[in-house]
Amino acid sequence: MKTESSRHVDVSIVVPVHNCRPYLDRCLTSLLTQRVSKEIVIVDDGSTDGSRDLLADYADKFPEIRVWHQPASGGAAGPRNRAIAHSTGRYVFFCDADDHLGPEALQRMLAMAERNGSDIVLGKMVGHGRKVPTSMFRENRDRAPLGETTVYNTLTCFKLFRRELLTRHQIRFDESLRVGEDIVFSVHAYCHARTISVVADHDCYHVVARPDGSSVMQEPGSRDPLAWLRMIRTPIELMTRHIPEGPLRDHLMRRHFRFDILGQLGAPFLAAAAAERGAIAREVADMCAVWLTDGVLDRLRPIDRLRAASLGDAGRLVRLARVETAPLRRRLTRLEWTGDHLEISGRASLSDSWNGVAVGLLLRERSTGAERRVPVTSVADVFAGGVEVSRLPPGVWDVYVVLACEGVRRVARFGADRDAGVACPAARLAGAVAVPYFTRPGNLSIDIGGHVAAVPGAARLTRAAWGGKGTLTIEGAVTVGDGRPAARCARHVVWRERSSGSERRVPAAAVGGAGFTATATLDAPGVWEAELEVDLGGPPLRYPVQVGGADPAEQASVAGQSGLAGQPDLAGQPGLAGQAGLAGQAGGAGQAGLALADLGPGMVWWRGHRRWTATARASKIRRRLVVTVLVRGPRAVVRRTIRIGR
Repeated sequence: MKTESSRHVDVSIVVPVHNCRPYLDRCLTSLLTQRVSKEIVIVDDGSTDGSRDLLADYADKFPEIRVWHQPASGGAAGPRNRAIAHSTGRYVFFCDADDHLGPEALQRMLAMAERNGSDIVLGKMVGHGRKVPTSMFRENRDRAPLGETTVYNTLTCFKLFRRELLTRHQIRFDESLRVGEDIVFSVHAYCHARTISVVADHDCYHVVARPDGSSVMQEPGSRDPLAWLRMIRTPIELMTRHIPEGPLRDHLMRRHFRFDILGQLGAPFLAAAAAERGAIAREVADMCAVWLTDGVLDRLRPIDRLRAASLGDAGRLVRLARVETAPLRRRLTRLEWTGDHLEISGRASLSDSWNGVAVGLLLRERSTGAERRVPVTSVADVFAGGVEVSRLPPGVWDVYVVLACEGVRRVARFGADRDAGVACPAARLAGAVAVPYFTRPGNLSIDIGGHVAAVPGAARLTRAAWGGKGTLTIEGAVTVGDGRPAARCARHVVWRERSSGSERRVPAAAVGGAGFTATATLDAPGVWEAELEVDLGGPPLRYPVQVGGADPAEQASVAGQSGLAGQPDLAGQPGLAGQAGLAGQAGGAGQAGLALADLGPGMVWWRGHRRWTATARASKIRRRLVVTVLVRGPRAVVRRTIRIGR
């Protein structure tokens, strides 16, 4: 065993070990590579699989690793408490030996704690074969008040704790518990924490399921409903001693009723023997009688309120549990536009041939959680509905199928299972642009405004004319989605200098239904590329202003990436001369027959003794409109004139 180091330690990493030899290398490597001042305090709880020898090797090579050994205690509480007693860091982080940290995890969590004076910092968790909480990791939070966030939903100990908090309030793990000891610890810490922070933009802690199922939480019976209900009384009673009656206690109690108490009346209730179900229901009823206030009841899901109201009817509880756990089958059979309505058809049902199932469609906005119901008609398990996209606010709307039975509402994502030949129709401009698309798992979503989905479109040059001293007026046609004119969406033409990235934005005005025009003065040296900026109801999108007709394969290219292939190459021709034809490809009604004006050799002007030239051309790749502006002093002009004369 190494002696304690006198060096300054920011984080003490506590690792209880019991027969984790296959996972230790990955765990310890992830801890050793954390770029913070640290010590790794390990308590080996009677391992017999070679973990002890491996720990000795690591301790010999790395002075920051300190190891203690003790006889097997049967749980993680004792080893963790002993490790806390030997810790010297300003903060303590708990890591199980079969899990591991992501790169820079402690660096980011420590920075968050230092910046905000945090007592507890939650780092985003990632599950590998095990479920992890997600609701509290949607955004970074410098301060996450218990009563205004869902941080209390995660009661594991895999967090960064200020050691002074643990010492001052004597917060330790309950060694009488083999399961749930970290719940008691975390509840106690939450009750005393002044500032709680969240790191949500980085994968910090990786929770790993053991393939052999040998961890405590994977053992059969580790979530026995009666044992769990009796265990959970301890942290609930602890919380109620610290938090007075009122909205905050109701908010925290909601977590316990949803996940710990009424949650036992779902799949665990069905798995229990018939004689045991009565005991489970009575235990839940006793806890409801003590802690289920009106404030808690108002915060519960409908299914949980139904369970609370059915505690005296075991048959009803069984039916509710079966509806909630029955496999939900759904299949997308049709997806197409009818005007500005996106028509969605499919089939949806619960297994086991449930009667009285109502089917519906639901749209849920991804960032705000706002919901819109979609009117549907249904016969048995077949349904059809239409989404009026022009009435949807901007955002990403995920499509769900809803089944209601016995008062239980089942909601599931829709679209991953679909008939052969069902594909997303093209984007459609209806007020804002509406882009149906399938997510990576294959589910259907509708992007109103082009927030995450690519929006096909094109901006094509129809006319260009030089004014004085680098002033260029361009006219063009813009289409979006399935070829609809989008002139009303044009906002600016942006000229971007290729090497420096500097930009010049000039207003664009609509000309008819599909056309736009804009005038810019390009009086700075460089290679300037033109892009049309459009407002389609979401973030501004840009399409390159292109010269010539488009290859049909490139019509579906995204904003800023539209390409043109198979057209005469104008690069190297003076000033886009040659009357390159645009007939029939301007993209809007009434644009056929337009031709590019002959710009001759471009624009030449003098400013003092310096000669300026501006030449327009089409780029070789994707045929973007490009203007090259050059400036030459008197000597350069003379040399070039002599060279041309020879």
